[in-house]
Amino acid sequence: MKYFTVFFFILLSSIGLAQETESTFPQRVSGYIINDNSKQPLSSVNIINTNKVRGAKSDEKGYFEIDVQVNDTLHFSILGFQSLRIRVTNDWIKNKVTRVQLTEKAIALEEVVIAPFNLTGYLEVDSKLIPTKENYRYSISGLTQGYEAGEYSPNAFGKVLGSIFNPADMLYNFFGKNGKELKKLKEMRKDDTVRNLLETKYDRETVSVLLGVSKDEIPQILERCSYSDSFIQSANDLQIMDAISSCYEQYKVLKRN
Repeated sequence: MKYFTVFFFILLSSIGLAQETESTFPQRVSGYIINDNSKQPLSSVNIINTNKVRGAKSDEKGYFEIDVQVNDTLHFSILGFQSLRIRVTNDWIKNKVTRVQLTEKAIALEEVVIAPFNLTGYLEVDSKLIPTKENYRYSISGLTQGYEAGEYSPNAFGKVLGSIFNPADMLYNFFGKNGKELKKLKEMRKDDTVRNLLETKYDRETVSVLLGVSKDEIPQILERCSYSDSFIQSANDLQIMDAISSCYEQYKVLKRN
């Protein structure tokens, strides 16, 4: 009886260790993405594991593979379709393959109004009518071209510093509550698929998902970090992420001191 008890204890420990190992180490799952209306495969769908900040793309058959752990969240997005988030379950990991259906968006074209400048033809007068913005030019590691950003000046330093001593400030609340999500910014740089995706997007959707904030909060955060309106409106998602990352790093240094 004594030996049986010891054997039973060892058996339970082995099972528990095996289950823990299974849930701890990344495992590869796969799937097929189709149009839920036509049932045709969708290629070039972007898939991001928002927990690990790893990405993948579906091929011409709609097939994809990606590394996951149980309870990771996968974000599926492609132009013209509603984005979808799916949580990874034990069943998916055991079965390895699943089918994902995306729904087409009903896109209504909005009226575009162009407001021209009322130029007079006189250079001295017109030069004062056309708005100019004094922006500084920055570069992102890994990209061949720079981009326009706001004034990286004592003014920006003061806003970040002020937020540390003002618990009601938006930067203080954002950086303080989203530390876990902001750490993903470093992981993002390790995955070319994610970087390439963000470099081609301008809708802030992926940025919003990765950082756990609403799209409306993103320009507010960048304004508090003294980035210009022209940059906020024209930058791609990779540049936006890099700008927020720079501001966060500055915040951490000031808070540490």
